[in-house]
Amino acid sequence: MPRDWPTTSAGTPGRLPARLDVPQTARLLGFSEHDIPVLIRLRLLKPLGNPPSNGHKYFATVELERLAQDPNWLDKASRAVIQHWQSKNRCRVEPPGHGRRCRGETLATEV
Repeated sequence: MPRDWPTTSAGTPGRLPARLDVPQTARLLGFSEHDIPVLIRLRLLKPLGNPPSNGHKYFATVELERLAQDPNWLDKASRAVIQHWQSKNRCRVEPPGHGRRCRGETLATEV
């Protein structure tokens, strides 16, 4: 648990709230805040309720703690985030082509 999370008067870790927002979720899972929307889009994280795409999102702490203890999920999520950012960076540096697509572009064969 990060050092700046709630503590009791004795200095021991306190109880976390039942739901966490995006910055708190990122800190608990060890990801960057900008990785959380990627994990949501890939259905590796599910926000509580049915928030609109531009709405504030909350996550169940009990589920996040379970995921944080699951090495298989952490591996899958880490690989997904790495692949996402590699793809984004590749499209920024290299022009699309050879079957690669960049944001909003279609292949010539699809037109």
